[in-house]
Amino acid sequence: MTGSHWNGSVTVLVLVLIGVLTGLTTVLFGFGGGFVTVPVIVWADAALGPAAGTVAVATSAIVMVINAAVATTATPQVVLARLRGRGTLLGLLTAGGLLGALAALAVPAAVPSWGFVIYVAVTIIDVLARPGFLRSAGLAHDDTSPRAIPTAAGAPIGAVASFLGVGGSVMTVPLLRRGGLPMGHATALANPLTLAISIPAALVFLFAQHTTNLERAVFSVGIVDLGAAALLLIGAIPVIVTLRRRPPRIPDHVHAWAYIIMLIVVLLAMLTSLL
Repeated sequence: MTGSHWNGSVTVLVLVLIGVLTGLTTVLFGFGGGFVTVPVIVWADAALGPAAGTVAVATSAIVMVINAAVATTATPQVVLARLRGRGTLLGLLTAGGLLGALAALAVPAAVPSWGFVIYVAVTIIDVLARPGFLRSAGLAHDDTSPRAIPTAAGAPIGAVASFLGVGGSVMTVPLLRRGGLPMGHATALANPLTLAISIPAALVFLFAQHTTNLERAVFSVGIVDLGAAALLLIGAIPVIVTLRRRPPRIPDHVHAWAYIIMLIVVLLAMLTSLL
């Protein structure tokens, strides 16, 4: 479906540049795109009115699937091996992702948008106030570190992440971090976990019925703004591939603080988009 609501080349350039940032945060923080893309899509699709929030969550899911898939395939097997034997957890994350996406379609668009703001704010307070995030306990044993995420938590994590469009990183990285993993490993593992959550969510949104004013999107399928998603991915994928081949060496404590700063920036960006 075609139409025009974007502000020409300025919006196109902003989306591509935000895509570059998305690729960077996918590699460094395991975000996959959720935190970074939701605020910018709310801004780019502001002409959709109240539906912009729902479209942003839906479009973010598509971006997360592709970014997380690219990042996961480039992750060393020794890191991915930490998820060995966690099939049930991945299955519950997938089920939760499906339920969260369906729930997002059943509520007013403002609910996921403001829920996004509240959740990010709570997460910032949590990682600053509770011990274990800013300084990891050291390298955890391969057979214990993944257990930092209880299997039973899979469905709730998937549902909340999918409903708010935040991806899996904001929920899983702090847990893995407190399980003793360094930031590099915790953020790398967030990508396959995000993939499990975002695939069913993306499918739901692609086949969902159009919401009010969505016909004004540049190119939409279901309730996904594929035009915005494509521009974000044009910027993101080359960055992910490059940084996975030559991963930056960042001191662990610097990496942890950068994660928190990024959450604060995204929180402010989302508030700016909504107010």
